[in-house]
Amino acid sequence: MLTPADLGALFLTFKVASIATLLMLLFGTPLAWWLARTRSAWKGVINAVVALPLVLPPTVLGFYLLVLMGPAGAIGKLTIWLGLGTLPFTFPGLVVASVLYSLPFVVQPLQTAFATIGEHPLEAAATLRASPLDSFFSVVVPLAKPGFLTAAILGFAHTVGEFGVVLMVGGNIPDKTRVVSVQIYNHVEALEYTEAHWLAGCLLLFSFSVLLVLYTVLKTHPVAHPLK
Repeated sequence: MLTPADLGALFLTFKVASIATLLMLLFGTPLAWWLARTRSAWKGVINAVVALPLVLPPTVLGFYLLVLMGPAGAIGKLTIWLGLGTLPFTFPGLVVASVLYSLPFVVQPLQTAFATIGEHPLEAAATLRASPLDSFFSVVVPLAKPGFLTAAILGFAHTVGEFGVVLMVGGNIPDKTRVVSVQIYNHVEALEYTEAHWLAGCLLLFSFSVLLVLYTVLKTHPVAHPLK
């Protein structure tokens, strides 16, 4: 059975994933919109930076985030100057690391959905004197709804499954930064395989359910497919 520590890790994990997903949608939407429409020479560079967590070892990203957010790092100096202290080994630091690590899983499906819409719907909205902002919310968002759903599902699920980044940046503090992946690692280290089975089984069931929902969405709306 799940122990109180396991339940605490599950609650913390889903809390981090929920907040991180909302932030990724908030910041990732305008970024994906710009990437889908721009002809800037910087597009390739920005695309590469966004996709970097897909190929970079999580511990490498976690290490550099730890350095940047530490007291001697640029972000750490800024947060100290703002009176916020440092972010490593705190819940906010865990959220920031999760957002940066999972951002490509939100930006890429949105970018694909926006690019597929094309110019014709926007031109039609412009002929009706709709402002760019009004066109985005009344035309683009409804047409890209499958992309938003795919982005939210992938972003949330990927954040739940993080290990290397959250361990480097958040550490292993009970009820503060100890997420499910770290708790499973603790059980295995302590040779508590029964407890590890219970917790790993919960994540396995969750992951399967997420993929089932995702591929159901992709079957109905192929335009949202992030892997094409």
